[in-house]
Amino acid sequence: MTREELKKRIATIEEGYEFFLAYAAQGLPANSGSSSEGQVRDFLSNTDEALTGLAIGFAALVDQEQLRPSEPYQSMIAVLERDIKSARAAIQLVLAQPTISSQLVDNLNASIHVRALLTDLFLLDEVLGEEEG
Repeated sequence: MTREELKKRIATIEEGYEFFLAYAAQGLPANSGSSSEGQVRDFLSNTDEALTGLAIGFAALVDQEQLRPSEPYQSMIAVLERDIKSARAAIQLVLAQPTISSQLVDNLNASIHVRALLTDLFLLDEVLGEEEG
């Protein structure tokens, strides 16, 4: 995975989270039949897809670019793997529901697992930006 591919995935996840915040604010009940529900499913699916293999891609980038010292990167990759697994479980649970209310998405947004993942990604995005310069 290249640095740009990694940044693109991070951007997809951040864009999804921004949409989730807006969706949660709409106050839609589970049975609203809103067109936004199709959109939220798309954003959830895109986020889940962007998370697939993300930690492995970051590990490959660390190796390709020989980022040193490698120990802090390896430790962060372990954290990222754990947080991705937890956040994906929550995302997939929401996707499995027949209808997705704003309250359900609000609870997903508030999940400590999703918040930990986002914080990891903000940190990595910043580190990648600093490593470039």
